[in-house]
Amino acid sequence: MLPTTGAVAKRYTHLESDRTSFLDRAREVAKLTIPTLMPPEGHSGSSVYATPYQSIGARGVNNLASKLLMTLLPPNSPFFRLTMDDFDLQSLAGDDARGKVEEALARIERAAMQEVEATAVRVPVFEALKQLITSGNVLIHMPKDGGVRVFRLDRYVCQRDAMGNVLEVITKETVSPLMLPEAVQELLTKPSEESQLKSIDLYTKVCRVNKKWEVYQEVEGQIIPDSRGSFPLDQSPFMALRMVRIDGESYGRGYVEEFIGDLSSLETLTKAIVQGAAAAAKVLFLVKPNGSTKQKVLAQTPNGGIATGDANDVSVLQLEKYSDFRVAQDTAREITERLAYSFLMNSAVQRKAERVTAEEVRYMAQELESALGGVYSILSQEFQYPMVKLLLARMEKSGKMPKFPKDTLKPQIVTGMEALGRGQDLNKLSQLLQMLQPLGPEILQRELNIDDYIDRLGASLGIDTSGLIRSAEQKEQEAQAEQQMMQQQQMMQMAEKATGPVAQGLMKQQQEQQPQQ
Repeated sequence: MLPTTGAVAKRYTHLESDRTSFLDRAREVAKLTIPTLMPPEGHSGSSVYATPYQSIGARGVNNLASKLLMTLLPPNSPFFRLTMDDFDLQSLAGDDARGKVEEALARIERAAMQEVEATAVRVPVFEALKQLITSGNVLIHMPKDGGVRVFRLDRYVCQRDAMGNVLEVITKETVSPLMLPEAVQELLTKPSEESQLKSIDLYTKVCRVNKKWEVYQEVEGQIIPDSRGSFPLDQSPFMALRMVRIDGESYGRGYVEEFIGDLSSLETLTKAIVQGAAAAAKVLFLVKPNGSTKQKVLAQTPNGGIATGDANDVSVLQLEKYSDFRVAQDTAREITERLAYSFLMNSAVQRKAERVTAEEVRYMAQELESALGGVYSILSQEFQYPMVKLLLARMEKSGKMPKFPKDTLKPQIVTGMEALGRGQDLNKLSQLLQMLQPLGPEILQRELNIDDYIDRLGASLGIDTSGLIRSAEQKEQEAQAEQQMMQQQQMMQMAEKATGPVAQGLMKQQQEQQPQQ
């Protein structure tokens, strides 16, 4: 069924009502953190944004976004791992080919990471993470050609089902008619030369129909013919992300929204302290009306000069508010410390003491990182996993990776909450070895599989042990070489003990034939 004229613009206007409350909260949060992240309605290049009196909000957002970026997209290491079931592996290559298959999958992982680096995805993802932390919602578009695009909450609407699955997304872009293709410009009303410089609204609708995504664009009520397309259900280039999931709602909540009370209180206290400090810094001399000291003499006398007057006639205006300022300053300091813990800032890790050990700092940092397990989980499912599926599909289509049967490769995210789980595995492996040490080295050597232990230890640390640890084949070759060396030494000893030229000639002949073999 073809859409009617102007249906996308009407649908966008209809869905805006559900977005209003979330957009208002996002703008309120942006005023206390980074105002340019969510500008007010009707903003332009000449708009003047409000400046917060405190900077803990902006520092916290940038710090938390940087930590999430390094966790979701770690540099020089893949953030996912390709796995294959035992039954699929046996049907495709057999049980003996597991090592070769894992090596091939590792090459595919490295090729996918090269695609991520080639598209320069880190810069737009960093902007998207800041939007998620403040507003709680952002839309990422990964087109086939070109860089990654980020849509703020005021530039798109979406609708989800009761389970949180996206059903419909509509974006709104303000573009110049001159930037559109000629075929699209012919669909527009013939404007005058002055109106050509005005911007128009371009709508892009992505909807879920019959287990696939359908996309098309509309401008001035006209559907652009060449914009129609479809994508598989798990390969959509449009990803509507949320920070905090709320059941039954099409939009999420921001991370800063949970601490809006502390930010508002700190903003009010900081404003009062700054304004009070400015008033207290003002120097104002008061002279008695009937005193002998004249105001003109006091004002004109230079610094260090001599004037006629009485010191009792002159006084300095002072604010007797030191105790009140002290209470406000102490309260602001406590709120700042709480916000530093919430935003995982380095100042919150180290306690105030003369001696703080490095192990204590690492423990506190790990505790703070573990507190964001829920954030890692939702981002890995709604951002990392769809991006991996999209990258693998594009690489398979372009011929950069072989084609596998459907649902054979299963990507597994190894950052975020999964990375925290690997850290817990490392601690448990270390504890197990410490508990087994009292049994003695002989029992450990007999009962413990050292090769398997090293492999698990490297996996928990995220280190590729291939080429670093000797394989079974290398150990067998070294054992054979060592055995041959011992045999040669024994034969040399026997030759020295033997007497007569016949024995020495036989030994010499055996030594000459052995290298040829």
